[in-house]
Amino acid sequence: MKQEKINHPYLTAIKRTEMSVPTRYLLQHNFIKGKILDFGCGYGFDTEELKRQGYDITGYDYHYFPKYPEGKYDTIICNYVLNVLEPYAQAEVLMEVSNLLSPNGKAFFAVRRDLTNEGYRLHAIHKQYTYQCNVKLPYESLVLNKSYEIYQYSHFNKRLRTEGENCPFCNLSSKVEIICETVSCVAFYDGYPVSPGHALIVPKRHVSSYFDLTNHEREAMNIVLQYVKKKVDERFHPDGYNVGINIGEYAGQSVFHCHMHLIPRYKGDVENPKGGVRGVIPSKQKY
Repeated sequence: MKQEKINHPYLTAIKRTEMSVPTRYLLQHNFIKGKILDFGCGYGFDTEELKRQGYDITGYDYHYFPKYPEGKYDTIICNYVLNVLEPYAQAEVLMEVSNLLSPNGKAFFAVRRDLTNEGYRLHAIHKQYTYQCNVKLPYESLVLNKSYEIYQYSHFNKRLRTEGENCPFCNLSSKVEIICETVSCVAFYDGYPVSPGHALIVPKRHVSSYFDLTNHEREAMNIVLQYVKKKVDERFHPDGYNVGINIGEYAGQSVFHCHMHLIPRYKGDVENPKGGVRGVIPSKQKY
């Protein structure tokens, strides 16, 4: 009977006897500072070794150390995690790491550069399928060789932008609270909220209309929307939501960089909520 190809990324975790090369590089170059998170730490050798050296570090791994981290972290290490994940799961990791990073923090993603075969492979020891792929990220590359590459990530509103010079979303205020980020989208709390928890999901590419986005960008916005909704639920506990996009001046768009509103709704916030988004034309809201 042919074995079904289900990805088992945890099978790639190695029981180390010495600190991983990316972590050693970050340590030697003084990148590891403050409150630290080892995201996807596997069996946790790096975490324990840094802890032994006096660092304030927490290890998290979905399979081996499943207690989810609390608070924000100044430094996040994510070594060799993205290479064994399919694209949707890579986006989940990028969102989680960006959400856990403190406003002025730095995250470091180490990816393998020695992969010649992408796709599913049968694990030599466990005889189950694992997935592997090459990963390239649009962040600053600190080091690149034939074995690995390390990217440095900081929040979208802490990085210099060359696109959309006069656009408030391309040049997002450093005071804005970032909720999460993927390669192509960023989400943050609205500076002029309609209700507590009002969030915006914005493609990074400077494009005016939702209908001019690529299929990838539209898919990414929906993935981010689901994650942001979960975070708003946890923090604000709303009773409902409106989701909307204004496209064009006569539909109410005032910032001509595509953005999706996630507006939490609360019992009693309006006298009669019936009709919801139909209220964009007040006379048509009630029916």
